[in-house]
Amino acid sequence: MPVYEYTALNAQGKKQKGVLDADSMSAARQKIRKDGSYPVEIKETVPRGRKKREEADKKNVLSLQFGARIKQQEIHVATRQLATLLGAGIPLVPALSGLVEQTTNKALQTKITQIKESVNEGNSLTSSLAEHPRLFSKIYVNMVQAGEASGSLDVVLERLAEVGERQQAMRSRIAAALIYPIFMALVGIGVLFLLITFIVPSITKVFTDRDQALPLPTTILISLSDFLQSYWIIIVFLIIGLIIGIRFFIQQPKGQRLWDTMKLSIPVLRDLNIKIAAATLGRTMSSLLESGVPLITSLGIVKNILNNVLLADVMDMATEELEKGKSLSSVLRGNKYFT
Repeated sequence: MPVYEYTALNAQGKKQKGVLDADSMSAARQKIRKDGSYPVEIKETVPRGRKKREEADKKNVLSLQFGARIKQQEIHVATRQLATLLGAGIPLVPALSGLVEQTTNKALQTKITQIKESVNEGNSLTSSLAEHPRLFSKIYVNMVQAGEASGSLDVVLERLAEVGERQQAMRSRIAAALIYPIFMALVGIGVLFLLITFIVPSITKVFTDRDQALPLPTTILISLSDFLQSYWIIIVFLIIGLIIGIRFFIQQPKGQRLWDTMKLSIPVLRDLNIKIAAATLGRTMSSLLESGVPLITSLGIVKNILNNVLLADVMDMATEELEKGKSLSSVLRGNKYFT
C-alpha cells in the first residue's frame, strides 16, 4: 500500500505533519478530513526498505553489466529450489533467506535479497518480482500471481522451472542445428575471398601474357579480383555500415514489420518460424491456463514472446474475437499461419 506524507491544519488552525497509508491520494485526503483536519499538502513517499533497494539497484548496475551476469539457467534453478522449499512447508520469507544462502551468483543473491526485503515489508511476491522486469518476464510474474491467488505457489513455481528449462533446451537445439550451416557458409565465403584476391591474380599473368581475347566469365573474374584488391577496405566498411543500418532499421516499427513479413514469406524461414511460434504458444498457454491465468490475459502475455509483429496481430485479433464469444480454435483455424 502506498505511503503518503502530509501537511494539514487542525481545528485550531495549527500546522501538523504526519505519515499515513492509503490506497490512493484521494483516500489519504479523506482519512485526514475524517480526523478533523484540513489537508494542505500530500505527497507519496518511498518506503525506507524500497529506497534502500533502489539505491542498491543503482550501485549494482555496473556489476550486472560488466561483472557477474545472471543467466536464465540460474533463474530456473533458483525457481525450482524455491518451489521445493515452499513445498516442504517453509514460509515464504525463510524460504527466500534459504535461497539466498544456496545461490552462488552474487548478482542473483542481491536480487533475491531485495525481493525478500520487499516481501518482508508486506508486499506480495508478485509485486516484488515485478520490480525486476529484466529478470522476471510478464509470464513469470502473472503465473506467480495466479499461484499466490490459488494457494498453489509451489506447484506454479515448479511448473515455471520446467517450462523455462524446456525453452532453454529448445533454444540450445536450434542454435546447435544452425552452427554447422553457418560455419560452412563462412568457410565458403572465406575460401572464395582468398581465391579472388590471392589465387586469381597469380594466374592472371598467364592469360595476359598470351595477348589473346579472354572469355567474358574470365574477364569478369579478373576485374572482380582487381576491384577487391584495390577497394577491399572500403568494401569492409560498407558491409559493416550496411549491417548496422539494417539492424537500426529493424528496430523501428516499420522495419520490424517488414523483417517479420520476410521471415514469414520465405518458405524455409516461414516453416521454421511458425513451428517455433506454435511450440512457444502451446507450452506457454498451457502453463498459464493451468496456473489459473484467464485465457484473454494469457493471449495478451503470449503475444509479447512470439517475436513477430504479424503473429502478435493474430493474438490481438483472437482476443477481440474471444470477447465476442467465439472459441479460440475457430479463430486460429481460420488464420493462414495457424492451420
